[in-house]
Amino acid sequence: MGECIFCKIVNGEIPAAKVYEDELIVAFLDIGPINYGHVLVIPKEHHQSVSTVPENVAGRMLKVASRIGIVLKRREEYDAYNLHLADGTAAGQVVMHAHMHVVPRGVEDNFRWNWRQLNYADGQAAAMAAEIAGKIAAALEEK
Repeated sequence: MGECIFCKIVNGEIPAAKVYEDELIVAFLDIGPINYGHVLVIPKEHHQSVSTVPENVAGRMLKVASRIGIVLKRREEYDAYNLHLADGTAAGQVVMHAHMHVVPRGVEDNFRWNWRQLNYADGQAAAMAAEIAGKIAAALEEK
């Protein structure tokens, strides 16, 4: 993954303002933060999609990201934080190395995710939930 900017950070080829590192993951400040203190948490091993990140690494990413969020709330006096993970270009992933954003949030920070809200037709949610549940069960059994 010679052209991956996050792999270059992991390998020390380009600098980053690291806030945490262990044998599995690295966390560093985003160079274009939504709010100051915005951190990216990445696996050291290259994975384009979060679906290929080993469970222990993904778990570590989530645990560390949530701890970083708590630290940011206390240090920067933010009110809350978002954990955000996009998987694929259509979802907004820009760097094709799995990563999680920790975005500190303030009540008046004027940032909005711009979520739209759709409505399910009668019975549509139940049918979709049953279909997805069956496929998840099958996928987990393959493991």
